[in-house]
Amino acid sequence: MSIKILLADDHAIVRQGLRSLLEKESDIEVIGEAEDGRKAMQLVRELEPDIVIMDITMPNLNGIDATHEIMGEFPQIKVIALSIHSHRQFIAGMLKAGASGYILKECLFDEFVQAIRTVIDGGIYLSPRITGVVVSDYIGKLLTAVNSKLGTLTDREHEVLQLLAEGKFTKQIALELHVSTKAIEANRRHIMEKLDIHSIAELTKYAVREGLTSLEQ
Repeated sequence: MSIKILLADDHAIVRQGLRSLLEKESDIEVIGEAEDGRKAMQLVRELEPDIVIMDITMPNLNGIDATHEIMGEFPQIKVIALSIHSHRQFIAGMLKAGASGYILKECLFDEFVQAIRTVIDGGIYLSPRITGVVVSDYIGKLLTAVNSKLGTLTDREHEVLQLLAEGKFTKQIALELHVSTKAIEANRRHIMEKLDIHSIAELTKYAVREGLTSLEQ
């Protein structure tokens, strides 16, 4: 059974070039072409393709908004962004709208076909350059999320939090760290205030979730 493709790009020469290349693939069929997002939506409703190859910057209705509409009406249809843009806002916009792939127009045709086959099999395909941007942003968001609370703790408070999460009592921690029990009690109070957590059980869950300790001791 052929993979039914709809091409949405405002440049006719791009659509014609892609069509001529894709028609050489025995299991891929181009069933329609659209020059803007509105036409793409019309053809999606009429033809119900398996995959829409979607340019981003198109007149009347851009690729991000068109993708969002397609996903709302036809969640089973896959969308692959094919764009010259590698900027974060375009990548984030397409992925948030529900695209299953994002490849750059500078890619080789083999990669383009690989993206189609990956997506039709239920996977996600991102060009290597796009993957780098996505991973970089993801790591940045993780670090920001961690630093927003965990990063406010001092080194000593980190130590105390881990030891508390491991089930040690105030006296045990004080002995281990060679400080007074009052100092540990103060550390614990500051930790709870900074993290807005008010029980040892919740502190333990938090420490495990953030990778400070493990329940498997």
